[in-house]
Amino acid sequence: MAHVAPTSSAPRVFGGSAVSRAATAAVLLGVVYGVWAAGMARDAGPITTGNVLLGVVAGVVVAAVFMGLRAIAPGLPRELRAAAWAGFAGIAFGYLYSLSDATVLRSTIMALAVAAGVFAVMFYRYYTSE
Repeated sequence: MAHVAPTSSAPRVFGGSAVSRAATAAVLLGVVYGVWAAGMARDAGPITTGNVLLGVVAGVVVAAVFMGLRAIAPGLPRELRAAAWAGFAGIAFGYLYSLSDATVLRSTIMALAVAAGVFAVMFYRYYTSE
């Protein structure tokens, strides 16, 4: 007589496949980034078509790069994978920081600092989990 294997009684917090969770994360990241970019460019002024267009384009680009990086990163060695995520985070942060009317030098220094921190954290994560 065949018996049914016991299943876990714990509820699943996140359902769906890994692809759908990645797509959901990309859309959420794109929306947050786009709204943030549009708000930074607006600078407490009126909402204009240019601000909305900037937010939409920035959000779509960040979501597309995030999905592309998630697809390509697992095939990279740990050093390049950490560098790719660090570059993504540094560029994304540097662009948002530049929208605050900071100088190019200041934006570059802040982006490099964020990228260095992300590289250290990601390299540690990949080095200890592989």
